[in-house]
Amino acid sequence: MTTPLVKPRKTPAQARSAETVRVILEAAARILETRGLDGYTTNAVAELAGVSVGSLYQYFPGKDALTASLLDRETGIFLASMEYPDPVADSRAALDHLIGACVKHQLRRPELARILDFEEQRLPLRDQQEGLAARLTGTITEILTRLPVDTGEAPRVMAGDIFAMTRGIVDAAGERGETDEVRLRLRVARAVYGYLGLAQAR
Repeated sequence: MTTPLVKPRKTPAQARSAETVRVILEAAARILETRGLDGYTTNAVAELAGVSVGSLYQYFPGKDALTASLLDRETGIFLASMEYPDPVADSRAALDHLIGACVKHQLRRPELARILDFEEQRLPLRDQQEGLAARLTGTITEILTRLPVDTGEAPRVMAGDIFAMTRGIVDAAGERGETDEVRLRLRVARAVYGYLGLAQAR
């Protein structure tokens, strides 16, 4: 469950307020990328965003709430990128696309992703984490039911394994500071398709 300390103070109802929140969140992202957690303060974020600290606190009660909202933003970007036009018509391409989306998201802003991975584990965001895992596992399960896979395991079990495998490889690459999207994608595909007993991704 999300505690009050990591929930936004209020949701912007007007376009101007929504733009202010957008600017604050992007400033938070840039502070994390350039100064790390040591330089990540509400004063620094407000200064870069061009707003007063008081204005920042109108929307976020503190750094943790700001970070949680930034995680929500990045999760939304990832979920949009993982959508595939017709997973039923071409399940193999849909799985390739999902692998690519995971890798691309990690390397789109690698330093930000690395720090947010750490913060996600620290903050009380279990419901959000479980929700994302359930959605991804459900998507993978749907794909697997249409692939010629016969490992003796239920699709849901295999989907959970693939989720854990992909996340582990991608997060570890982020920790090492990798930036080569092509090579990382090939490694993840090799692991996933090898696990499924299928030829490697096209």
